[in-house]
Amino acid sequence: MRGYKQKHSYENLNKMIFDGVGEYGIPNLYAEQIEAKEFCGFNFARTCDAATNKMLHFFLDDYQFNRIWNKPDLYIDLILRFKCVCTPDFSTYADFPKVIQIYNHYRKHWLGAYWQAHGGCVIPTISWSDRESFSWCFDGEPKGGAVAVSSVGTQDDTVSQHLFMNGYMEMLKRLRPSMIYFYGDVPEGCQGNIIRIPAFQNELKMRCKTQKGVV
Repeated sequence: MRGYKQKHSYENLNKMIFDGVGEYGIPNLYAEQIEAKEFCGFNFARTCDAATNKMLHFFLDDYQFNRIWNKPDLYIDLILRFKCVCTPDFSTYADFPKVIQIYNHYRKHWLGAYWQAHGGCVIPTISWSDRESFSWCFDGEPKGGAVAVSSVGTQDDTVSQHLFMNGYMEMLKRLRPSMIYFYGDVPEGCQGNIIRIPAFQNELKMRCKTQKGVV
């Protein structure tokens, strides 16, 4: 089976196999201490100006960036021209089958580790679903560094809000992040050194103003 992995493009294992942690062999990421004040979503990556001063993020629908997993080498130069990049926010919704949640966590970490191996500055995007996910969703995440989170889609009802806050507080306890890049509304009770990432709608408005010469 190992020979097959080396000769064929099988889940990117032909490119690199990382030493993993936990029950599922999640690739490790190392901590980064970097402060970014400007941001760009992956959907604007090719047309983004001054990328070397900006953080690239993937707080988008999965279909907009699944291609970076399918062809990682095709996009690596584009991604690594940014000051730093968040690991892709592959969905881990609580109503997804557990195997899909873990697979998405693995893919997120494989890409992050691959970018770090090529010299990229990578900020881990922390994601969880329910309390059961705590047994694996923090595997491979570094302690004491910068992280990114998103609250989008987690505040629609009291159950989702409760699940989000449970995971957020668990993240603080386990990872002790130095700064938290936060996409979406910040729910009451969220602690830490929070740096807001503008939502897509605000980013689009700013780009339109810039193109029209409006400051």
